[in-house]
Amino acid sequence: MRKVAWQLIALLFLSLCSDFGVAQIFKPAEEMPPPHSEANSPDNWNSISLQGSYLVAKEPLLGLKNEEADFTQEMLEVQWRDGDPIHLFVIKPTGVIKPPVILYLFSYPSETDRYLDDDFCRLLTRNGFAAVGFVPALTGQRYHDRPMKEWFISELQESLATSTHDVQMILNYLASRGDLDMSRVGMFGDGAGASIAILASAADPRIKALDLLDPWGDWPKWLAMSTLIPENERANYLTPEFLQRVAGLDPVKWLPKVQAQAVRLQTVANVSVTPKEVKEKMAAALPAGGVTVYYADGVVFVKQAGFGGKVFDWIKAQLGANESAQQRPATGSQQSAAQSTRQPE
Repeated sequence: MRKVAWQLIALLFLSLCSDFGVAQIFKPAEEMPPPHSEANSPDNWNSISLQGSYLVAKEPLLGLKNEEADFTQEMLEVQWRDGDPIHLFVIKPTGVIKPPVILYLFSYPSETDRYLDDDFCRLLTRNGFAAVGFVPALTGQRYHDRPMKEWFISELQESLATSTHDVQMILNYLASRGDLDMSRVGMFGDGAGASIAILASAADPRIKALDLLDPWGDWPKWLAMSTLIPENERANYLTPEFLQRVAGLDPVKWLPKVQAQAVRLQTVANVSVTPKEVKEKMAAALPAGGVTVYYADGVVFVKQAGFGGKVFDWIKAQLGANESAQQRPATGSQQSAAQSTRQPE
């Protein structure tokens, strides 16, 4: 009942906090720039860094706060561009002063519902780590006020660039809180989230550890072969114009340049969203000292990495253990929650 109540309250909060852009309603149509274009965006879609962008953060809004015996869960609304409020979850372990923090960015399509699950929150905060969760651009609660033909892939340049900027703006916000150890920041990314994590780490040295699960990349080949692309749309994404727009945002190009001190690349062999050729190219681009882990299929992944939340142990180890944190082994219900961490990518 508690989880259901949480979700109902969250839905109410989301409906109340929407940015309706009222001022735009009264602006003469001939003066309005084209919607959802780089010319009408505060972001520089050609840069992975914030250089050339003029994002100004609004005061965060606290929507929900839930205090359990072993963790505190906050849902906030952060915003730095009109019409794109981001629901940000900050989950902290109880009794740990300034814990290290890990950002979690799962793939398109994904939602933030997992952060309303108490057992999942316990997995993330186990051994004294704070967790921060959100979704990429044009995903989950961030997909609204767009024609259905516009989605994460059709707007790939926007999706990648703005989400990469979001990571850096979120790090700025986390640093301003004063209750987290920003000298120990990691990022776990899955699919599109892993691609964005690569770009963000290349742009921002604050990310010290990077854990990547089947990242997308090598755009000409990925767009030509990925099973995520509808066949009736594929030709649209293979034009020279489209490929040129995303060429500077290719994770294969940026992976050797990430500034994280520890990098792990995990690959599930039978996941066809990312073609085998792209996975091989991504592995070849891994920086010196990077770790590669292969799983034959999803069943093996769950058994070796997902069960009991073990998939998150590596990145926590890279950031260093917290001596003040209580060591809390996963319960049976926590182990069940861990098996659902893998999302379609």
